[in-house]
Amino acid sequence: MKKHLLWIALAATLAGPTASFAIAVTGPIRLAPSPQQSGVAHLASEVVSRFHYKALPLDAAMSGKIFNQYLKSLDGEKMYFVQADIDAMSSQRTILGAAILRENLAGPFAMFNLYTQRASERFAYARSIIKGGFDFSTQETFQPERENAAWPASKAELNTLWRKHVKNDWLRLKLAGESDQRIAETLTKRYETAQNDVKRVTTTEAFETFMNAYTMAIDPHSNYMGPRSAQEFDIAMSLSLVGIGATMSQKDGYNTVRDLVPGGPAMRSGKLEVGDRIVGVAQGTGSPMVSVQGWRLNDTIQLIRGSADTTVVLDILPADAASDGARRQISLVRKKIELEDGAAKKTMLSVVDGKVTRQIGVISLPTFYRDFEAQQRGDQNYRSMTRDVAKLLGELKTAKADGVLIDLRNNGGGSLAEAIGLTGLFTGKGPVLQQRDAKGQIVVDSETSAGAAWDGPVGVLINRGSASASEIFAAAIQDYGRGVVIGERSFGKGTVQSTINLDDLLKRSKPMLGELKMTTAQFFRINGSTTQLRGVNPDVSFPTDFGTDDRGEAAFDNALPWVQIKPASYAASGQLKSVIPMLVTRSGTRIKADTGFRNIEEDIARFVAQKKKNDISLNETVRRKEREEQKARLTARQAVNIGSVSPGVAPAKPRTWLDDGLQADERDLAVELAAGKAKKDAKDILLQEAAHVVSDQAGLLDEQKVNAEAAVPKKPMAAKPAGHETLPAGSGT
Repeated sequence: MKKHLLWIALAATLAGPTASFAIAVTGPIRLAPSPQQSGVAHLASEVVSRFHYKALPLDAAMSGKIFNQYLKSLDGEKMYFVQADIDAMSSQRTILGAAILRENLAGPFAMFNLYTQRASERFAYARSIIKGGFDFSTQETFQPERENAAWPASKAELNTLWRKHVKNDWLRLKLAGESDQRIAETLTKRYETAQNDVKRVTTTEAFETFMNAYTMAIDPHSNYMGPRSAQEFDIAMSLSLVGIGATMSQKDGYNTVRDLVPGGPAMRSGKLEVGDRIVGVAQGTGSPMVSVQGWRLNDTIQLIRGSADTTVVLDILPADAASDGARRQISLVRKKIELEDGAAKKTMLSVVDGKVTRQIGVISLPTFYRDFEAQQRGDQNYRSMTRDVAKLLGELKTAKADGVLIDLRNNGGGSLAEAIGLTGLFTGKGPVLQQRDAKGQIVVDSETSAGAAWDGPVGVLINRGSASASEIFAAAIQDYGRGVVIGERSFGKGTVQSTINLDDLLKRSKPMLGELKMTTAQFFRINGSTTQLRGVNPDVSFPTDFGTDDRGEAAFDNALPWVQIKPASYAASGQLKSVIPMLVTRSGTRIKADTGFRNIEEDIARFVAQKKKNDISLNETVRRKEREEQKARLTARQAVNIGSVSPGVAPAKPRTWLDDGLQADERDLAVELAAGKAKKDAKDILLQEAAHVVSDQAGLLDEQKVNAEAAVPKKPMAAKPAGHETLPAGSGT
């Protein structure tokens, strides 16, 4: 994804009212758009209508698409509105575009207010039925996914849906061993928290929800980001922020320290610990303390962040203190924090192949990051994923790795420039992708660096979550014949987005208007094909695909179609053509004999069957039997894993990973962190097999090279003169 600025002159705005609808909203809050937001909506529409790859006029047809997308955003599972609400709101169906152009967002905000009212009513109803308990001997069922269901015809039908929803929540906790009293307390608090969250929704969030309905009605990857969302986006891309170096989560209504960043102010001070609860924040010594108890997490985080080298004072309720226990105040100086968890990382895996052991370097890439802001400031040392990977490749060379595996699983993309740069580390100079803009003009994007940083065997591990920049890289490696793509078919996103800062458009120095992330081009492989909808098909496939299109680009009903253009001019290597069939055969043999892969296939088949059925029993006997069967399966698998542990390696403590019925903010923090670590440390059979494929590639290419050298005919030896002998090298006369 590119990040750049567009400067345009905007047309004069239109004037006039838009119709609202005839339902009196009496919910917990009444949100209204500000004049600035109405202006931003119009400004955004001007930019989108001129520069979007698939620009559409804001007419009645487009309004209908926005209306449908907005309803999906508000109530995608059809658990809040009833059909009468939809009928009442339908007056907005054809005029939402006019509402944007006329800078009158009363209608969209009325829809949002009705949503908050209905959501609050639902959570209140959920709390009201807890005291009565439930009969789990009946043969009721619960439908977990309702996206394709009809809107409830009446409030009575909606009550039935919610009764089943609460009954399922109760049963999950009951099966996990919780007492009825504990279950009632947990669920009461859960729904009360949800209802309070609805009450705390802001005008900014309502505006962003509507604006994203507008942009996503055009294509799935265009978005509006308010100033705070834009800041979070920049943090994710640059892998840095200014703060105290602590990650937080909500636990029991408190904003709680979840982890400390190594080297950050919080860890260096020794004053803050995991589990501490932040109940107040002050902007420097002597400044008033603002109570943040009951605040939403993001609001508290914003108060703690600030400018570098400034002081923040925190009012702390220690992790081991009761809610009315003694507090302490600590002062910390904010610093720039590098978010290394999102950066490129390397490990080395040993792969045994008969009598040969090869070392395969694995580089994991969570995202294609680049610090655009530092780059625009002229900082020559701006953070770059390509630079980080180049350094890691140098270290792997020094360590004499036999091959490199790039792990792009669940990497949703990022900087387009980084995708080009990463490709160049393995291919050197040459085209990487082609872009076609809205006018149909095609540009070939090439890497211009002097040479490759790694010329040895390469593998690229992808899955259904590998998208955009990940697909550009994987496709280029495949088209050049430079390496082997392994795993499952990728996401299928073949579009390019650019970010447009709306404040810069109007030359505002203070961030107030937000940014647009907008589709401006479609990218194509250098072979002329596109990853759009179809993704990148691996050379060596794993049996891990769910066989459905609901996890990729094809799941969006407004995704761009698959098309093809002329290939670019590039020179592909043919050395892998004869090797890939053998890699497929060897991998298939290993996978067939691996119980871990068989377990994955069984789990996928079970998941797909349940998803297709879309029906869960609310009968305790049935559910308990299902749970016991699941526990037996997982325990048996754990026993097999323990039995196969290498000599001298302590077996892991058996875990069954059974559903505990809790949400993330309801679990004990220590237990949750331990479970997360255990999952992280668990054997990754997909990564192991992918490394084995790269090892096979290295071995087969070595054989290929030896055979090629052996096939070269030796130069005939010249005839020797009679009586002349050739002396051994190094001999004297």
